[in-house]
Amino acid sequence: MSVISVVIPVLKVYYIGLKVLLYQLFNKSFPLPVFPKQNGRVAIVTGGAKGIGYETARHLARLGMHIIIAGNSENEGQEAVKRIKEENLHQNVEFIHLDLTSLKSVHWFVKTFNDRGLPLHILVNNAGVMLVPERTTQDGFEEHIGLNYLGHFLLTKLLLDKLKQSGCQESSARIVTVSSATHYCGELDLEDLQSCSCYSSHRAYAQSKLALVLFTYYLQQRLTAEGSHVTTNAVDPGVVNTDLYQNICWPAQLLKGLVAGLLFRTPEEGASTSIYAAAAPELEGVGGCYLYNGQRTKSADASYDEELQSRLWTLSCSLVGIPEQHRKAY
Repeated sequence: MSVISVVIPVLKVYYIGLKVLLYQLFNKSFPLPVFPKQNGRVAIVTGGAKGIGYETARHLARLGMHIIIAGNSENEGQEAVKRIKEENLHQNVEFIHLDLTSLKSVHWFVKTFNDRGLPLHILVNNAGVMLVPERTTQDGFEEHIGLNYLGHFLLTKLLLDKLKQSGCQESSARIVTVSSATHYCGELDLEDLQSCSCYSSHRAYAQSKLALVLFTYYLQQRLTAEGSHVTTNAVDPGVVNTDLYQNICWPAQLLKGLVAGLLFRTPEEGASTSIYAAAAPELEGVGGCYLYNGQRTKSADASYDEELQSRLWTLSCSLVGIPEQHRKAY
């Protein structure tokens, strides 16, 4: 492994991060408008026990939605449920275990949810890891691509029929997928999606976030062609002060401690665009967008490559073990 192959992805990621921090220094966080109550709608939020996911679940609960917090920590999940219920006196908040590093767990989660007989109007693909050391998921995938992307890819595919059944012409079901500005420096190598030839945590993270945007756009094309009342959008929360940064190097940790209060968004501010994408009336029927700070924004040029989108979709179906036209009902 050459020094250059390791250093360049690091420089690219930190350059993108610096640009975002400078933007945040001179621009206020998107203020959420007041949304109408959405009683009766059901939302799943992955990683909803803490950080951006918790704030997303908390706000959607305020709107009267039935919230399913999906996560891999029973203690954190139940504590999040307790806090949201105490604040909102809202009884329709619950936790279901989901480990996105295990395809078996994703199947189990979907079966458990479907057995409840509930509709599904909102799916927020929020959970993620960043800059973890080289390691694999239970199914042998590099962890960034496995958890951030493939776990959510399978989850979304398995829940698509439920989303299609729940959406209608007047009120579409919505898929919201949390990406990152680092996708702008992502390079997707379909021949080495697992980063086996030259591992860089920065490259792997950026690649996983680019994959999520490609997936979002291609899925919207398919949904539109089918005439389904389901929309899917990717969102960028900005640079947010959460524990996602626990794996950055110690100089960066030190710098973060000095500037986070001034430059980083709070988790509540970071969640604002996810909430907007999930609940805004003006986004009814609108999909295939990349949203940042409450605005539609141009994503990386590579994300619009339709051939790459299609090839990634086909490869992803193969990797998670489902046919492209998956129609299994649990």
